[in-house]
Amino acid sequence: MFRLAHLTDPHVGPLARPRLRQLFSKRATGYANWRRGRSRSHDMEVLAALVADMREQAPDHVACTGDLCNIGLPSEWETARVFLEALGAPERVSFVPGNHDAYVRGSLEGLLGTCGPWTADDAGGCGLFPYLRRRGPLALVGLSSAIPTKPFVASGRLGEAQIAAAEALLVGLARETEPPCRVVMIHHPPHPGGAAAGRELKDAQAFTAMIGRAGAELILHGHNHVGSVAYMPGPGAVAVPVVGGPSASARTGGRHADLPGRRAAYYLYDVTQEGGRHHITATSRGLNGSGRIEDLGPLALSDP
Repeated sequence: MFRLAHLTDPHVGPLARPRLRQLFSKRATGYANWRRGRSRSHDMEVLAALVADMREQAPDHVACTGDLCNIGLPSEWETARVFLEALGAPERVSFVPGNHDAYVRGSLEGLLGTCGPWTADDAGGCGLFPYLRRRGPLALVGLSSAIPTKPFVASGRLGEAQIAAAEALLVGLARETEPPCRVVMIHHPPHPGGAAAGRELKDAQAFTAMIGRAGAELILHGHNHVGSVAYMPGPGAVAVPVVGGPSASARTGGRHADLPGRRAAYYLYDVTQEGGRHHITATSRGLNGSGRIEDLGPLALSDP
């Protein structure tokens, strides 16, 4: 058995006060939102407790699907690196960026310059997408949907070249003598209707069509700050699970955190192989109604 942990959208703080010149951009509205309430919605003590609990479960690998940053300040890049180190060494943790990591032009490049080792592919390249990492029975394919956008917009885009490269990777993996369990990592919900207008993946239809041709065994994402399970068709009408995680730092008592699926949590996937097929079972661990971290029960996934 191979155990994969998935957490997302930690929005690591605290957020240093920006310099005045750094607010002559989308950061001005982002910083105002942080001061008005977002800082109280993301609790670093909750995040630390969640990471400690995750480490006790001894996963073989960790997938983090973006939004380490809040408004893409240079001061946040080192904070993000410290957080990733707390999750594990680069060879044991795979990261893909989110829209807050690419908040303004230059933010994503700065973050990847600091945190590149957690995006390194098996050939040694860093900060290039898609990337491929083989870990046990898994083949992790990391995608970047992170792009800078206008104020009040949080959409993402993969682009034709990245989708085509991902398809080539997934098809090649499926043709191997002993195909691995292909796990796709992306920040934005990759299926049409997966996020509200202005927050969606702009080329979700193209991505869905690609999965229909190439297939995958599991797709992980974040962005919505709510736990969710959806499906998209793979080759031969196989249902590919698409699982979104809640924010790993969402505290109880926040604006939305007491709603089902909104409290801080992470997911554990146990992958086994039998008869040439991979079987995936999943459980959720996170905050209960009393603010303690515990087993929240299984995720209902159809077998790929």
